[in-house]
Amino acid sequence: MLASKTSTRKKIFIVFAIGFFSLGFVFKDKFYDNYFEISKNIDIFTRLVREINMTYVDEIEPNKFVRTGIDAMLRSLDPYTQFISASEIEDYRFMSTGQYGGIGATITKRNGKVIVVEPYPESPAYKSGIRAGDEILQIDNEKVENSKFENTDIRNLLRGQPKTKVKVVIRKPSGNIETYLIEREEIKVKNVPYYGMIDNETGYIILTGFTKDAANEVKQAFESLKSQNAQMKGLILDLRGNPGGLLFEAIEIANLFIPKGEKVVETKGKMESSMKVYIAKNNPLDLEIPITVLINGKSASASEIVSGVLQDLDRGVIVGRKSFGKGLVQATRPLSYNTQLKVTTSKYYTPSGRCIQAIDYGNRDEEGSATKIPDSLKKAFKTKAGRTVYDGGGIEPDVVVEDKEWHKITEELLSQFIIFDFATEFAMKNPTIPPARNFKISDAIYNEFIQFAQNKMFKFDTKSEKQIEQTEKIFDAEGYSDLKSDLQELKNKLTNKKKDDILKYKSEILPLLQKEIVARYYLMPGAIENSFLYDNDIAQAAKVLKDKSRYDALLKK
Repeated sequence: MLASKTSTRKKIFIVFAIGFFSLGFVFKDKFYDNYFEISKNIDIFTRLVREINMTYVDEIEPNKFVRTGIDAMLRSLDPYTQFISASEIEDYRFMSTGQYGGIGATITKRNGKVIVVEPYPESPAYKSGIRAGDEILQIDNEKVENSKFENTDIRNLLRGQPKTKVKVVIRKPSGNIETYLIEREEIKVKNVPYYGMIDNETGYIILTGFTKDAANEVKQAFESLKSQNAQMKGLILDLRGNPGGLLFEAIEIANLFIPKGEKVVETKGKMESSMKVYIAKNNPLDLEIPITVLINGKSASASEIVSGVLQDLDRGVIVGRKSFGKGLVQATRPLSYNTQLKVTTSKYYTPSGRCIQAIDYGNRDEEGSATKIPDSLKKAFKTKAGRTVYDGGGIEPDVVVEDKEWHKITEELLSQFIIFDFATEFAMKNPTIPPARNFKISDAIYNEFIQFAQNKMFKFDTKSEKQIEQTEKIFDAEGYSDLKSDLQELKNKLTNKKKDDILKYKSEILPLLQKEIVARYYLMPGAIENSFLYDNDIAQAAKVLKDKSRYDALLKK
């Protein structure tokens, strides 16, 4: 009997061993097949570049030529897998750390002019006297007005090692030319540009990025609010427009408000190193204070981890609009010649087990375009309290706030810098304004703005006008040219209607104008504070916090 059992075990072992080694040969064969195909195609690519370089009728730029091929190849995967050249390393480092050596100002190029959009608070640029609306004419010995320099080139001219100096020649809005010799400093762009109290009971923290020290900034902001405002009973965490960043910072921020030992996020990928479960390792700051989290369609990646964790663990109410839907995690790999590859290595999963990724880059349609995951394939998951949430398309808010689309005139007033330029002129004429929280645009100021737009010959085309132009062409083609006079009459009526739009859509134009003016005096923190007067998302988030029964009901099954 014993011999029979031993024989049976041997047979099972032999069958298992044969199966294991057969499977090993399959993996081995697949590995060598892939290796051969990659080696073959690299050889073809190398020979192709060499032949083009030797025989093509015109001279080629090798770096640019090969980079085009690399970028096209990586685009076939997903938008987040990117090649980083040696010259782009500093920009990538800034995206990760938020730090660089420079003067601390954002700039834009418009009609050949280089305009300062915003100097950072307490930056070398601001302390030197540079303000929004100033025009940069020259940086050291390089004239940048009407030059071929792009925004990146100009930014690189302004940046440099801390304690080095750069000469900047400025034309002020008044027309005066001024020269500044500015000593560069280590600039750290804050992840939390503002925190404060909306009212006596409601704290507010806006988080715009997830670079290094983001969690520490949120921690300090919350501790400061709590220590200085004993009556604080609720917190709004604003993640709107936050594109994400470092995974570790998202985990640490979530850990501030959830119990130690809770699962925060899980990553799954092809390689064993990408299969990880991240747990809250620290004691939280606060487990009791009610939280509302603001998100919108531009809240992505790390923003979705934080909002997803707080939703899955029923720790906070999500308010706003559905988030972007980026559930992909990237890592960097060093390459030769000081270059790097940023590559998607895994997908992340929130505590309930859902992946927020909205677009399936692994499956494409006949035209080669990646498609969104259809609703029919979305799966239901449960939060800790048993609420139903879904995967495959961003974080769905618990309280939806409808997003109003701007009218064409509002978009054009922004894109043509009419609002920006009026704020610059207003600040030049008015040395002071009331505190940021109290400043409101009067009817007199708005009438000034209307006159300013008219003096600037502000014009914009509507879809209606473009449709009329298309109809005119069709009339010509089909022999109905005699009817075009009726279309011209309609076009004239439309032109007269457009003149009234700046008054008709005052309610959506005025907050943007007010924000831009306040920023001239109190910079971005002041503009954020002023937004409390009109921001409907913030108003709805505060309303949920003040209604305890509603807040509790939203977090129950």
